[in-house]
Order: sequence, then C-alpha cells, then structure tokens
Amino acid sequence: MSSSNPLRDPADRRLPRIAGPSGLVIFGVTGDLSRKKLMPAVYDLANRGLLPPGFSLVGFARREWANEDFAQEVHDAVKEHARTPFREEVWQQLIQGMRFVQGTFDDDDAFERLRDTIGELDKAQGTGGNFAFYLSVPPSAFPVVIQQLKKHGLADQTSGSWRRAVIEKPFGHDLKSAEELNATVEEVFAPDQVFRIDHYLGKETVQNILALRFANQMFEPIWNRSYVDHVQITMAEDIGIGGRAGYYDGIGAARDVIQNHLLQLMALTAMEEPSSFDADALAAEKTKVLGAVKLPRDLGADTVRGQYAEGWQGGEKAVGYLQEEGIDPKSKTDTYAAIKVEVDNRRWAGVPFYLRTGKRLGRRVTEIAVVFQRAPHSPFDHTATEELGQNAIVIRVQPDEGITVRFGSKVPGTSMEIRDVSMDFAYGESFTESSPEAYERLILDVLLGDSNLFPRTEEVELSWKILDPIEEYWDKHGKPAQYPSGTWGPVEADEMLERDGRSWRRP
Repeated sequence: MSSSNPLRDPADRRLPRIAGPSGLVIFGVTGDLSRKKLMPAVYDLANRGLLPPGFSLVGFARREWANEDFAQEVHDAVKEHARTPFREEVWQQLIQGMRFVQGTFDDDDAFERLRDTIGELDKAQGTGGNFAFYLSVPPSAFPVVIQQLKKHGLADQTSGSWRRAVIEKPFGHDLKSAEELNATVEEVFAPDQVFRIDHYLGKETVQNILALRFANQMFEPIWNRSYVDHVQITMAEDIGIGGRAGYYDGIGAARDVIQNHLLQLMALTAMEEPSSFDADALAAEKTKVLGAVKLPRDLGADTVRGQYAEGWQGGEKAVGYLQEEGIDPKSKTDTYAAIKVEVDNRRWAGVPFYLRTGKRLGRRVTEIAVVFQRAPHSPFDHTATEELGQNAIVIRVQPDEGITVRFGSKVPGTSMEIRDVSMDFAYGESFTESSPEAYERLILDVLLGDSNLFPRTEEVELSWKILDPIEEYWDKHGKPAQYPSGTWGPVEADEMLERDGRSWRRP
C-alpha cells in the first residue's frame, strides 16, 4: 500500500495523535487547578489511548506525602472530575508511573530528588528523558522555579530528548513585568520549549472559528468592513470572586480576561487566512491583528470599569465586591471591564470591536457576535419589519457550545411580516462524541510539541501594549462604576454603545 494512503499517512489530521514516550511534572500539584483540571485531563487522555504506556506523572509540593498518598489524591480527583468513565485497567497502568517529590521551590535538595526521580522513571517507564514541567504556581514563584530547573540541570535537553516549560496565566501584570518574565524564562528555555497556557484556546468552539471561516465559502466574502457593522466579544460569569481575594484584588477583570482570552478571541476572529495551520503561520497572522489594534481617542467615553454591588443572583442575596472577605473596602479593582477598539487595516478599518467581561453578571456565557450592517435598501413597508434586527453570526464558546445565525424571515400568514429567527448548530446535538476538556487538548499538544494553540512572546507583549494605557487611565480617573449583582453591568457600559447607535446583546 502506498504511503499516500490516508490510513497510513502520519500527517493525516483525522487520525488520533498519540504522545510518544514522555512524562509530566506538575509544580503546585495540591492546588485547585491541578485537582480539578490537570490530573483529570491526564486520566482522560490515558483513557482515550492518547498517552504512551509508560507515561509518568510527577507531583511536586510541600505536603509530606509518599508516592501512595499522591496516587490516592490523583485517584480522588479523577473520580470526582474526570470527563470519561473510570476504568480500573487504565488506572493501574497510569499508577505505575506516578511519583511524588516533597519540597519547597527554594529547596535545592528537593530539586536534586526531582532529578533523581526523573532519571529513575527514564529507566523504569521508558520516558526517554522527555519531560514537561507544568508551573501551576503563583506568578511570583515563576522565576525561582525556572532558575531551579536550570541550576539542577532539569531544563537541559540531551540528544534525542526534550524538556518543555508550561506556564499558566497571568503572563505578567503589565508590559514591563511581562518582558521581565519572558526574559527570565527564555534565559533557561528556548522559545520553542515554552508553552503559555490560555485554556480558552483549547476549547473546541474557539478552534471552530478557524473552521467556520476558512473551510466554508459562504462566510469569508462578507467577513469584512463592507458588510460587518461591529463585533461583540463577551465573557460573562455569574459568580463572584469566591476565595480568590488574594489573587484577584489588584489584578481585576481587564488584566485577568481581556489581556489574554478576549484579545486572543479577537485576533482569531479578525486575522487573515494563514498560509497553513502550523504554529508559526497562525502566530504571524494573530500578531498582525494585535499590532494593528487602535485604541479610542477618548478612553473616558469608550472604556468602562465596574464593581459588582449587592444584588440578587439566582434567587439568592449576593454581597458586593467591597464586602467580600479579604477585600480592602477602598479597593478600586475592576470586576467588570468593557473596551472599544478598532483593527486598523484594510479588512476592518472603521469596524468597532467591543470587548467586555465581568463577574456577577446575568448568566455564565462566552460568545463572539459578528453583527452585520442592515440591508442598504428595504422594499418592505416599515410596519412589516418593525421587529427586524441586524443579521448576526454568534459563536457560542460556552456553555452551550455551537453557532447561531440570526436572520429575518417571513411570519406565516397572509400579510408580509418579517421577524428575526435563529438557526442553531449545537455540538452536543451534531456529534456523538462530547468535546474534550480544553486541558486535555493542551496537555497533549505540549507532549507532542505542537504549539499552535499557545500564545507567543510577541502576542503577550502586544496585548499588554493595548491594555496598559487603559489601566493607566483608569488608575488616574476616579473609581469603578457600581452595578447590582445579577445584572449585565454598569449603565455606563450601555451608554458607551448607545453613543454609537448600538446596544449590547443580551445572551
């Protein structure tokens, strides 16, 4: 059989990609992210047959655990949070490669034990010297862990093996700190060894933006300033800060969500077709978009920050942000942020992109809405189209993954009456297999060395260049606007769009 047969072609993207000999070291393995997302994702990958038989999982934390204690912790996390059913034979294979190293990040002896553990796993499990180091730790700990990996030779790649670093957001607090962090990391790891996790880019519906645009002829011809009126990108949460006061206060919604998630979604929505879907080509097109972003002249009119106040959420009384435990009553941290930007290039000149995110909003939803201009001429009587809105394509990222197309249709009857209707595509109804968790896809990509879905250094720094002037303006001008919990944000955000003759969608 010829090698061009798709059943044999290793480049065939329809075939499952299986990681080669490898292991994963998780720093901060006792944290919520590890317990709820990372460890279950590793099990789900193993359950789907996408990890090698000798795959190894090493936990590093301060707890005084033996290997058996760590295995029990992973077992409990998998039972509670895994997406796929628990299978004993999969678990028994996975447990063979589990190890735990106790220590603090500044403990040289602990990193020596980690090096010895990795060496032992190379022999026992056949990991081939291939290890990814996942930094599920506070940003302040990044530099010390990175330097310890260098000091103890853990970042060194021998011939035929690889070492990679996986870094969770936030990638800095502003441009200056992002540049310092990038310099620290790239002093130890080459750029192609560094994987910055933005879990939104691992979601199926985010990747479907590329399929929607570039696999279909019907959308791309109208995906430009000649037909698009504006774009709205929303990430709304219906919860407050919970127990994250220590992390959240001083960071806020714009730094936590707009700088990474929403600007990445905007780049994917606005970018030109890449020459291919490899990492370099995708990064090049996203970078062009971020480099072309133009801020509004009047930051006071076209940006809004807010804080949730007391209100009602899901039928229950909710406290305001300033009443949350651990929050300074004088805090000016934003729990809501909305900004208007433009992409100053030939395709998008003059089309506003409205980005908003917030906590304690009406419901949990993330979506991209491409709203089209009204028809230039309507032969219908104005009384026939009174309820007619603008056509829109809405990409629902979560929770109801799918795409909605909104358009006008005739109401059945003898008169010519036009109303808005929606056509829905839902992942859950169209495909029998449920979408993998974002972390499944991203961890597998790290092990495969596929960096398509990971922001590059330049993307991170360009995003901070966009956000920094807005944050600096906010720091100098007053306090965040208040909005009752359970609503859709401060009235100032509604007024921001009303001045442009537009309004926010109510998802």
